[in-house]
Amino acid sequence: MATTAIRTPAYGAEYPGEHTGLYSWLATVDHKRIGILYLYTALGFFVFGGMEAVIIRAQLGAPNQHLVSAEFYNQLFTMHGTTMIFLAIMPLSAAFFNFLIPLQIGARDVAFPRLNAFSYWVYLFGGLFITIPIFFAVAPNGGWFGYAPLTTRAYSPGVNIDFWVIGLQILGVSSLAAAFNFLTTIINLRAPGMTLMRMPMFTWMAFVVQVLLVLAFPVITIALVFLLFDRFFGTNFYNTVSAGADPLLWQHLFWIFGHPEVYILVLPAFGLVSEVLPVYSKKPLFGYPVMVYSGILIAVLGFGVWAHHMFAVGMGPIADTFFGLSTMLIAIPTGVKIFNWIATMAQGAVRYTTAMLFGIGLVALFTIGGISGIMHSSPPADLQQTDTYFIVAHFHYVLFGGSIMGIFAGIYHYFPKITGRMMHEKLGLWHFWLTFIAMNLTFFPMHFSGMLGMPRRIYTYDAGQGWTLFNAMSTAGAMLFPIATLFFIYNFFKSRRSGEIAGANPWGAGTLEWTIPSPPPEYNFAKIPTVTTRYPLWEGKEPDHESARVNAQEGKTPEDLGIIIPYSTIKPLFVALGIVIMFSGLIWTRALIAVGAATLILSLYSWLLSPLEPEHH
Repeated sequence: MATTAIRTPAYGAEYPGEHTGLYSWLATVDHKRIGILYLYTALGFFVFGGMEAVIIRAQLGAPNQHLVSAEFYNQLFTMHGTTMIFLAIMPLSAAFFNFLIPLQIGARDVAFPRLNAFSYWVYLFGGLFITIPIFFAVAPNGGWFGYAPLTTRAYSPGVNIDFWVIGLQILGVSSLAAAFNFLTTIINLRAPGMTLMRMPMFTWMAFVVQVLLVLAFPVITIALVFLLFDRFFGTNFYNTVSAGADPLLWQHLFWIFGHPEVYILVLPAFGLVSEVLPVYSKKPLFGYPVMVYSGILIAVLGFGVWAHHMFAVGMGPIADTFFGLSTMLIAIPTGVKIFNWIATMAQGAVRYTTAMLFGIGLVALFTIGGISGIMHSSPPADLQQTDTYFIVAHFHYVLFGGSIMGIFAGIYHYFPKITGRMMHEKLGLWHFWLTFIAMNLTFFPMHFSGMLGMPRRIYTYDAGQGWTLFNAMSTAGAMLFPIATLFFIYNFFKSRRSGEIAGANPWGAGTLEWTIPSPPPEYNFAKIPTVTTRYPLWEGKEPDHESARVNAQEGKTPEDLGIIIPYSTIKPLFVALGIVIMFSGLIWTRALIAVGAATLILSLYSWLLSPLEPEHH
């Protein structure tokens, strides 16, 4: 296998023909650089969301505390959920979509490089739009789920909810733009011989997620447009029942989006772990076709379980029975994945690297979250557990024990490919074990406090209700998370600057992205490979590694190799900025709508008229 250390520098502007400096990042359309932008930005929001969680847990660490006001507490828990779901986990997955999909399918870039840049800038500006208000104590305060009619103007008269409604609309533009781009890329740009059943499992799960995004996000868009019209233009979709509004309409629309959203968050982590476990077990993924079909089945069934979030609203026995049964059914394809991961590791030559430990952590912790999820498939049981801390424990085992553990596994595994350098393993082990202990110490006691009746979203509580010990344990665990994260941050940036040179394939992996130097050249593959197997390196085939290494060392430009590289442009940034300015006018002054629309139209017009790439000769 190709594991020779190649002294290629860390990724930046080292390859011939690349631009350097800040402008090169503002104008880049290279999928790898955009992936890195997503990674840094989403990790920043992850840290910010974690700080919000620490304040929440400090407030609840003991009875009758008043570290923050009730109003600010509402803003904290609303923004914690919103930040972690929409600004951290989804964009961390998008970082891997951007960086890995073209490399895994043997392409030179995504199908629409400028649309790719546009989706990042919309995400960044939308994230800032929804986050900055917390510094002025006017952040969204209605919960990350925004239940109407409580979020209509009658019950939430300030601008807090306006930031949430508009911010999510902006972020939805980013998600849909990226989804159409990746769908087109996977369908049309696969290398010769890269059939669907030869695609790496991460690309498969990414493909399923893009389908979910395209189908689910229009539903939340409709729900948000209705709420926006109720708040700004006096319509009545949610508010007054006597005037024809339906108080359950929001819940149905939100959860038709919200439950597929769970799989939008989790399936990328499943894909990453399906890349990690085979490498460190030295075995191909067990049951590859079944793993593919189970991912597809999860996506299909995910649209048929939304109302298990609504067992307490009185839908009646027929609806309760249907959604209870569908919730039980979706556990089957999820269980298939867990057993196949265990079978992949069974009798393998397992290496307990940091990436492998995070992967095993996902299998263990997500199983706990999945089991508690099955408990909620029973309407009578769910009626007791809903709106208690039992639910908080469940979804944190799913989203932190699932998504975040899988994402960290992916970061440690692919850091050498992204940067050309290795992360420090001992620091990584400290990060893993502290995170694993903090995760269980924080969230497992919430099962007990929830079963004892502790409601979600409460600001404080009296002593003597049986919750004090469990809350103290949860708060102690939450205080470990920042320590674990500091180990990761130090390791990440130190390794980025001075880590051991990685070489093209330091882990002995078998898939296509490891056949080229680390970090990849601007053009990815000097020659588009022909694929004959799922694991070309394990089959003794190295389609591009040697030629790419020689080209990099000899300083050959893409033009020397006859490779067309798209022009960089800053215009997608200004189009994204125009969208955010235009929406901002709804809150501040209508003049901003005109300014934003003019910025959007002029930038888009200029974008569409500018050439995409040099002419072919």
